[in-house]
Amino acid sequence: MTGTASGLRTELAERFGTPLYLYDLDEATAARTELLTALPEGAVLFYALKANPHPDVARALRGDDGRCRAEISSSGELHAALEAGFDPAHCLYTGPGKTAAEIGHALDLGVRTFSTDSVSDVRRVGRAATERGLTAGCLLRVNAVNTAAGGATTGIRMTGRPSQFGFDAEDLPAALPELRRIEGAWPVGLHFFPLSNAEDEANLIGEFRHTVAAAARITENLGLPLELLDLGGGFAAPYGVPGPRDSYPDLRGELEAMLDTHLPGWRTGGPAIAFESGRYLTACAGTLLLGVTNVKTGRGRTHVILDGGINVFGGMSGLGRLLPTHVEPVATTAPGDAPTVTASLVGPLCTPGDMLSRDLPGPGLRPGDVITVPNTGAYGPTASLLAFLGRPAPAEVALRDGEIVSATRIDYRRVPLGPDDTPATPITPATARRPAPEPAP
Repeated sequence: MTGTASGLRTELAERFGTPLYLYDLDEATAARTELLTALPEGAVLFYALKANPHPDVARALRGDDGRCRAEISSSGELHAALEAGFDPAHCLYTGPGKTAAEIGHALDLGVRTFSTDSVSDVRRVGRAATERGLTAGCLLRVNAVNTAAGGATTGIRMTGRPSQFGFDAEDLPAALPELRRIEGAWPVGLHFFPLSNAEDEANLIGEFRHTVAAAARITENLGLPLELLDLGGGFAAPYGVPGPRDSYPDLRGELEAMLDTHLPGWRTGGPAIAFESGRYLTACAGTLLLGVTNVKTGRGRTHVILDGGINVFGGMSGLGRLLPTHVEPVATTAPGDAPTVTASLVGPLCTPGDMLSRDLPGPGLRPGDVITVPNTGAYGPTASLLAFLGRPAPAEVALRDGEIVSATRIDYRRVPLGPDDTPATPITPATARRPAPEPAP
């Protein structure tokens, strides 16, 4: 392959077309190493497949040391985790909407630990496990309230208010007797996730300090068994804009000190300590290439129309969390001396909401140019409006040492249902991908 990064991208865009995602597996592995180094010795890291379920990305993050496991919240993510080689017995199945069928399917495939959000959620797990002669371990997700003055001021708050996630901390004492009577499910620990994408290390440490103290207090006051304590995540990385992922040089020492204070048995596995991450591990490993199809100027505004928009890079738009105001292209095939033009970058969809960047200064782009959007390894195709208007999914190419590991494209299609309302031919992440087509000669 061509040696330089820009040359390689140009070559791959010509070969596979655009929109095109490139995943640097070496970069994903480096993020894994950095995060594990920042966490307490022996801590387990759950990779949240919702960030990027691509099997090569997941496989690179899994590693061979047993320290990175899969956090899943659907049958599809479970199949993606298994395809990537994760041990189902070490997967953590989360989410507030787990159905009896999904729980049973997970148990049949070897999953044994579930994060639960309510008494009825635990009952559902217990019923499915009992039907199979099993006992499932349940982490009780806790919706705690941080009243400390040092609560985090950056990131997305995930706890402390009415939510579909977790037992409200104040309701746990009343719920515990009933939980202990549920056959087939047994509380084995606690699960917290107070914050997402915290850019300030001091704030993140403060949040973990409150969480560890709350876990110790709940365990002592309620006499809960605590085999596993999942402290969540909050590790930050850029999304669609230039820049490195955040670093946390003081985090390991601070976490070990607070665990020694509140849960001194943790160093010998009483409890085992776990964290979660998706965006931090994958964001900087991805680059999105988009082609310019048209440039339209009128009424004093310029619109650069691309061949991909929120259908390929929609972030969490379906949940009302739209892209940042500016998604910045960092490379283009436009000549270096092209004049600077202020333009809005828009996608090909028939909706004015298909906007990637508004009034962005940059080189004058022309039809046929290719731009790159950096740090797009998290919340890419599978978090986008992929099937809207029926446009093809973007090609996805995984690279290691600059060489192609795989080239695939998600294939979404209707299939007939059988008499029991299940697909006549089951579609899994493995069967739903097909190689990206080579361009015609």
